[in-house]
Amino acid sequence: MQPNQLPSEQSAVLACIDPDAYTAATYVTGWVSMALWDTLQAIVLAGDLGASGTLDAKLTAATDGSGTGAADISGATITQLTQAGTDSNKQGIINLRTDSLAGQGFTHVRLSMTVGTATSDAGALLLGFGPKYSPASDSDATTVDSITTV
Repeated sequence: MQPNQLPSEQSAVLACIDPDAYTAATYVTGWVSMALWDTLQAIVLAGDLGASGTLDAKLTAATDGSGTGAADISGATITQLTQAGTDSNKQGIINLRTDSLAGQGFTHVRLSMTVGTATSDAGALLLGFGPKYSPASDSDATTVDSITTV
């Protein structure tokens, strides 16, 4: 990163699973194109996990923005967070080099977060780094309301 560049010029919020109390189910972001990014990072945020609650997350790739040919990306998972393992209020991170999928025909990625057993507080972000075109913030999800620079 250049010393005169702002972080929002080099990274973007591409998708989000809003923080909330989620029942046991799977929640996903929309499909995000990898074409403009060198790397993607998923950050999964566990709040208070319910009794015996678990939290899993993974990245899935597809050949287009509608999810055609969707397949889990090998190794692109967090270590399961569990209430029994005292993982409440912790985070899991997945890094993905977009060129690692080169030659496989995949062009899009989405983040999947699964809450197991009990209602739990959680949320997640999918971030893009190393934009092909700057500023990266031009590609922020429509849910990004403001960027403040001091």
